[in-house]
Amino acid sequence: MQYRTFGTTGWRVSATGLGTWGIGNQWGDIDDATATATLHAAFDQGVNLFDTAEGYGIPPGLSEERLGNALKDVRDQIYIVSKIGSWGRREGHTIPKTSVDIIRLCAHACLYRLKTDWVDVMLCHEGDIEDPTLYLEAFELLKQQGLIRAYGISTNEFDVLKRFNAHRTCQVVEVDYSLLNRKAEADMLPYCQEHGIAVLARGPLAKGLLSGRYFRDSVFADSVRSSWNPGGEKHKKFKKLIKAMEPIQQALQPGEEMVTAALQFVMQHPSRPIPIPGAKSPEQAAMNAGSGDRPLSPQAQAYLQSLLNNAATPEPALT
Repeated sequence: MQYRTFGTTGWRVSATGLGTWGIGNQWGDIDDATATATLHAAFDQGVNLFDTAEGYGIPPGLSEERLGNALKDVRDQIYIVSKIGSWGRREGHTIPKTSVDIIRLCAHACLYRLKTDWVDVMLCHEGDIEDPTLYLEAFELLKQQGLIRAYGISTNEFDVLKRFNAHRTCQVVEVDYSLLNRKAEADMLPYCQEHGIAVLARGPLAKGLLSGRYFRDSVFADSVRSSWNPGGEKHKKFKKLIKAMEPIQQALQPGEEMVTAALQFVMQHPSRPIPIPGAKSPEQAAMNAGSGDRPLSPQAQAYLQSLLNNAATPEPALT
């Protein structure tokens, strides 16, 4: 595994992390033992950055609980990123963020579920927030208390990021970025590079499409991608993405070859993003981690770039 300096934090983090949305049953049911084995497989392959959120899982918080249980014995060897702002969103009754103390309360709940005394990075999980003042005040207080070490925001909107970084205190941003969604290259990634903001790339495999295992007639049983099915509100977008996939599927073998190329493409941007693909099995976690063993060669980068002349889509892949 390669390791990189994580923005202005000075931490040395693995070139690829692990997103834990997939171990919370929203992408299909998995049991505790499989979730634990998946997390251990990533760690054993050198992954030391794990991304989660208060709202990940059925029931909410399950991903944090499983992460905390599985890796509590190596807590001092890993970096945990969590997020506040999505609790209850799926049920239509989010916790109103009307005071600094409510945000602090949510942070303490994250710590409890994660079985830890601190979170390395806490992110605001309201990607369209107009006024981040309460989050900024709460995060600063939590940082002073030693309960979080750094903070930032998960958003795809450049204006939102700039508002959150108004005082130059945002150290981490999480943004949708992949071979199929390069929107962040226009402004967000250059801005992060200029300001020393560490980048976490969510959706680096475009919800699994960049594994090469899905086609126009694929049907999804999980709750996350069900809207891609015929009659779903995002079925048209799914068809566009499958069309954009065609040159990539013709050039790269499905599975490890395509996954590795997709993740290494994300890593090679000058802003040095850390992709955080999800996994539902130890085998998936190990394969994803393998992409961090070496950089993308200049020849491979040029080849992918030529494919992207036909494959890229201006629409976000995961929204």
